[in-house]
Amino acid sequence: MSDDDWDAPSSGPVSTGFGGGSSFGETISKGGGRGRGKFADRGDYNQPNDYGFGSGFGKSDDGGFGSKPNSGFGKSNFDDDTGFGGGFGSSSGGGFGDTRGSSRSKGCFKCGEEGHMSRECPQGGGGSRGKGCFKCGEEGHMSRECPKGGGGGGGGGRGCFKCGEEGHMSRECPKGGDSGFEGRSRSKGCFKCGEEGHMSRECPQGGGGGRGSGCFKCGEEGHMSRECPQGGGGGRGSGCFKCGEEGHMSRECPRNTSGEGGEKSDRPPIYIPPPPPEDEVEMFASMQRGINFGKYDAIPVEVSGVNAPKSIPTFEVAGLPETVLANVKRANYERPTPVQKYSIPIINADRDLMACAQTGSGKTAAFLLPVLTKLITNGLQSSQFSEKQTPRAIVVGPTRELIYQIFLEARKFSRGTVVRPVVAYGGTSMNHQIRDLQRGCHILIATPGRLMDFINRGLVGLDHVEFVILDEADRMLDMGFETEIRKLASSPGMPSKSDRHTLMFSATFPDEIQRLAHDFLREDFLFLTVGRVGGACTDVTQSIIQVDQDDKRAKLLELISDVAETRSRTLVFVETKRGADFLACMLSQEGCPTTSIHGDRLQQEREQALRDFKSAVCPILIATSVAARGLDIPKVEHVINYDMPKEIDEYVHRIGRTGRCGNLGRATTFYDNNKDGELARSLVKILSEAQQEVPGWLEECAESAVGSSFGKEGGFGGRDFRKRGGRNDTGFGGSKGGFGSRSTADCDYNDGGGFGNTAAVSKDDDDSWD
Repeated sequence: MSDDDWDAPSSGPVSTGFGGGSSFGETISKGGGRGRGKFADRGDYNQPNDYGFGSGFGKSDDGGFGSKPNSGFGKSNFDDDTGFGGGFGSSSGGGFGDTRGSSRSKGCFKCGEEGHMSRECPQGGGGSRGKGCFKCGEEGHMSRECPKGGGGGGGGGRGCFKCGEEGHMSRECPKGGDSGFEGRSRSKGCFKCGEEGHMSRECPQGGGGGRGSGCFKCGEEGHMSRECPQGGGGGRGSGCFKCGEEGHMSRECPRNTSGEGGEKSDRPPIYIPPPPPEDEVEMFASMQRGINFGKYDAIPVEVSGVNAPKSIPTFEVAGLPETVLANVKRANYERPTPVQKYSIPIINADRDLMACAQTGSGKTAAFLLPVLTKLITNGLQSSQFSEKQTPRAIVVGPTRELIYQIFLEARKFSRGTVVRPVVAYGGTSMNHQIRDLQRGCHILIATPGRLMDFINRGLVGLDHVEFVILDEADRMLDMGFETEIRKLASSPGMPSKSDRHTLMFSATFPDEIQRLAHDFLREDFLFLTVGRVGGACTDVTQSIIQVDQDDKRAKLLELISDVAETRSRTLVFVETKRGADFLACMLSQEGCPTTSIHGDRLQQEREQALRDFKSAVCPILIATSVAARGLDIPKVEHVINYDMPKEIDEYVHRIGRTGRCGNLGRATTFYDNNKDGELARSLVKILSEAQQEVPGWLEECAESAVGSSFGKEGGFGGRDFRKRGGRNDTGFGGSKGGFGSRSTADCDYNDGGGFGNTAAVSKDDDDSWD
């Protein structure tokens, strides 16, 4: 018998059938069967063994289907007498589910003789019956054809089970009598009125507990119950069936209660954010320029790369469309800042850019204005109400608050143009954002998680993308976001880096991040470095206070003792989310108006906390690093680092929340050498370059610190490492505490579908992703 001849008859003595012997079906004493050596422990694929199907899918020695030695389907060993053993390919007896030794021959199970099956057995012994009709016992017909209705089996004749007559079935019986199922039968007419010729759903009468074909609420025809203008009869209107209000579906209801007594469900409520402002006064409001704004012109600027275009002195010569230029004037932008003077012509010249400029220097407008100019100049097609939107520019940022802030800026500058920006971030209603997206999208501003979710759902196509902008790019390429950014760059339809423009902006660009950035930028990209303002020491006054962990609370209360009266905005940074809530609760109990923001709070709570802080309802805001980057909050007078960050670049971003746009600010940092010693040298360098006072005790800590260095060169944010041949000597390097480390922070990493509110890691620190 050939190895492929699965159904060939065997030669030689047959042992058992289904469940017996050594094969699935029939087998010979040596070889054959359905088992193959590839799946066994002995032999190979082309060599049949003596175990049949059992050894083929199980073990090599007398096993069954996935079993151990001498066992059947699921048996553990041949001594085991459990019921489900021995059979289905076993070699040691036993039927299907039988115990060992209880197998039978392949003969008739009634008389035991071979040569026929039980249904053909001439004897009916053993509790079994003959092969004749089970009603009358006669052969030649089956029970359903039996001319007799009485006797064996309790069966009836083949006639109607209601009236007993032949020639029709019970459903066609002209009689509705009680014969059959004890009066439970009915005629084939309408079950409401009893008349024939129509079904109950078409009955002109509503009797019998049934209803007409009209609306089940009001009884009128012409509409269905969900469209009924009346809400009577236990029905509801077209609004949400939970709260009765219109404008949202029940799954998006803000009153998400379930269970008795309005008990809250575990599912957080769907949040639909308020619409952006339409009032032009509020829309074009901007931060007032401070007394040191004029010093921006003296900032040293360096552009590295080949054929860099010249800077522009004013917005009028920037090539902006007339409408965009008018919006710039309405926003009280009189002249460009240094990062804007150089970025706008670089982007207009179709060059990729990596720009490193200090906090509060106008980086958002530096990329929005030239991108809007290019989109309007190149022409746009309307994609309104299309299920799949194909934006021309994509802006990605690390936190929801920053993304929404960029959206408001893009909406302001594109006012009155054909360009439509759309924002997408987690923690809010997915359907709400999808509806807004499908009204048309030319610039999509999103967190990475929600953006990739839209792409994977087929809601966003990347075929027409011209610009990819990474704001806070060093954070976007850290260990938390790098994977998502690489997925975005390699998504189907995304143009290659040589066919699109990639722009990266941040206040800090470590060498390691610059190396990663090369994977996304063209080879001839330009690196823009904007140094410190000459008088930066007077813009942000930095103070370092040595405080033990146990004394921090008392020192904090001392620093903010007058805030309740002055209402001066004070931003306090802590390292953990739990610490933020605890400190906010403690300060509130002490009579200090305080709120908190971090990645574990619901999105509506985060937005409400920012509104309360901006309006000075709660002038003290306790925050994790979720509020450290990019947020442009007016009138922040004091930043307190209650906990030092793990990286020195995070310190730079934190203190950058104050002293923005030429305004004065103050930053106070609590330092504990046992915990923060690795940052000592980097901190001394930051203070020295800003011409700040360096405490003597901090210099002593820096001299004895390990793991960081003072560095050789570099500045506030870093320099183009290509000019140094790739050397890592920006001054903030080192294994820990420098710009070289790539840890995660409290950013919106897990910002995809659903509620976007669940941490990917349950640790309560800033390394747990939002």
